[in-house]
Order: sequence, then structure tokens, then C-alpha cells
Amino acid sequence: MKPVLAATGLALLIALFGTPLYIKFLVKRGYGQFIRDDGPTTHHTKRGTPTMGGAVIIAATVLGYFLAHLVTVTPLSTSALLVMGLMVGLGLVGFADDFIKISKARSLGLRSGQKLVGQFGVGTIFAVLSLTLHDERGVSPASGRISFLHDLPIDLFVFGPIIGYLLFILWINLLIAGTSNGVNLTDGLDGLATGATVLVSGAFILIGIWQFNQRCARAGANPALCYQTPHPLDLAIFAGALMGACVGFLWWNASPAKIFMGDTGSLALGGALAGLAITTRTELLMVILGGLFVIITLSVIIQVASFKMTGKRVFRMAPLQHHFELKGWNEVTIVIRFWIIAGMCVGLALALFYTPWIVIGGTV
Repeated sequence: MKPVLAATGLALLIALFGTPLYIKFLVKRGYGQFIRDDGPTTHHTKRGTPTMGGAVIIAATVLGYFLAHLVTVTPLSTSALLVMGLMVGLGLVGFADDFIKISKARSLGLRSGQKLVGQFGVGTIFAVLSLTLHDERGVSPASGRISFLHDLPIDLFVFGPIIGYLLFILWINLLIAGTSNGVNLTDGLDGLATGATVLVSGAFILIGIWQFNQRCARAGANPALCYQTPHPLDLAIFAGALMGACVGFLWWNASPAKIFMGDTGSLALGGALAGLAITTRTELLMVILGGLFVIITLSVIIQVASFKMTGKRVFRMAPLQHHFELKGWNEVTIVIRFWIIAGMCVGLALALFYTPWIVIGGTV
């Protein structure tokens, strides 16, 4: 537990005290947010607020993780380093998007196709490495099987190695694109995506620690319930650094926000959460853990599908948080209520995660 607490605390302090320094740097450079003209009119007052704050979250997470290992003298793991690489890689894609917006003084950065190509490239590298690298027991960070609470019997390599690799790469990219874009769509109100990420990353701390305590290599482990996850404790350390960085950043990102995370942050956070789900073998559980991201993404899909098929809109505006803004809800009210929804989704997911141990009677 000491490395987890160290990573969380160090990342929090770095983000908390590093963010105002970064804000001063962005203001001096004139790197401010551009606002959509077709969005809620209340957002026009946010024009010029420093953006690309996700760089602080990434830096605090990385520094918190490495410093915690240095302080506690614990070894690094392939799994956590891969998730970190995925986070940084997608953060760079988001940075390119944010920088185009700033340099060209417009609210649109990379085209959707360009952004997807960048995400697919980073995701493919992560997928290949996560399946080809192994620990001392010969277990890879990712599994060729689709997972929920454990790996399911659904084996992507049942049709052979070549087709299996292709299916695996597509599946991993689907998870990464879905999660990163879900966080990106959620990042529309002050502190909304940051607070939701705090809750989900906190859940991954609990999942990683539990998997470590109930690992199959442990003496007396229950063979029906134990976990083959290669580096669960180190993944909990990374999740702790991620949560701490988000909490420190949230101090400045809460309404009225002094800085926005931008696509630099939202894509990086989504990548980190997707990577944690893949390496902890809880891929489908992420749909429930990140239930708020799913709901907001579905609102966009429903809006687009309805308009194309019927010419009518279901919501006043999508994503969903802007619908409630146009209905007259206060921004802080929306954020807090959406955090409550995110917390309920995390609670439900954790309840499902621990249910087999209650039903079957696993040892603690």
C-alpha cells in the first residue's frame, strides 16, 4: 500500500502546485480556448481560458509513478509502463489537436479522420506490445481473450494466429477509441471529466490491490477465483498516480475553471483508463465503471442517428450535458449530478467485481 499512497500523494502535490505555474506559462504565450459559436451562450465567457492543461495531468502522473518507485524502492512493471505509454501517446495526439486550434485561432483542430488515425496508430503499438511482452511466468500484460471480471472463454485466437492478431488489434483499438472519445465528449463542463476520472481511477486502485492479494501465485489462493493479472499492484500504483494528478488538477479545473484539460488531457485520460481495463482483465466491466462516459457518448450517437433518419433532434444539444444547460440547469448543478451518476456506476461495477467472492466464498 505504501507505493500506492506515495504515488497518489506525490502526483497530487505535483499537479496542485504545478498547474498554476503552467497557467502562467500558457497565459504568457496566449494559449487560450476557442469556443464553438453554436454552443451554449454561457460558454462565451470562457473564451481565452488557458487550455492544454492535460499536459500537467500527464506529467504529474508520470512523475508521481516514478518517484513513488524511487522512494519505496519497488520494481517497475511492463504492464504499467505500457499503460503509461498509451496515455502519453494519446496525449500527444490530443496536443496536436489543441495546438492546431490555438495556432489557427479556431474551435476545430484535427479532423475526425486524422484523430482516429493517430489513435489507431498508438493503440496498435500498445496492442502488439501488450501481447508480445511477457513477465517471468510467461504471462503477457494483455490477454487474447475478452474479459469481464476475469478472462471469458471468448478466445480471439480461435481462428488461428494471424486472424487472432488482427481481431485482437481491432478489439483493443475499439476499447481505446471508445474510452478516449467518451472522456473527450464528457469534457464539456468545468471539472466534469476530471472528477469522473478520479472516481474510475480510484476503482482501479481497489481492483489492482484486490487482484494482487488474490493472485493465483499466492499460497492458498482459490483456484476458481484467483487472478492471473501479471502486475496488479503496479497497476494500482499507476492508477493512484492518475487519481492524484486528477485531484490536484481539479482544484484549478473546477468551476469557474482557471484552465481546461483540452484534448491533450481527455484523450490521455481515456487511454489510461482503457489501458487499465485491458491489463487488469476487466475490459467489459469498463462499460459499467465508465458508465457516465457511455451515457454521454450514446447521447451523441442517438442525436446524430435521429437527425439523419428523421430530421429531428432528440436533445436540444449533444453531448447530454449541454442539453441540460440549454434547459436552464446551472453548470455546477449538472457537474455534481453527473458526478453522482459516475459514482453510482463505479459502485455498481465494484459490487459486480466482488460478487463472485461473496457468492462462492473466496478467501480474503
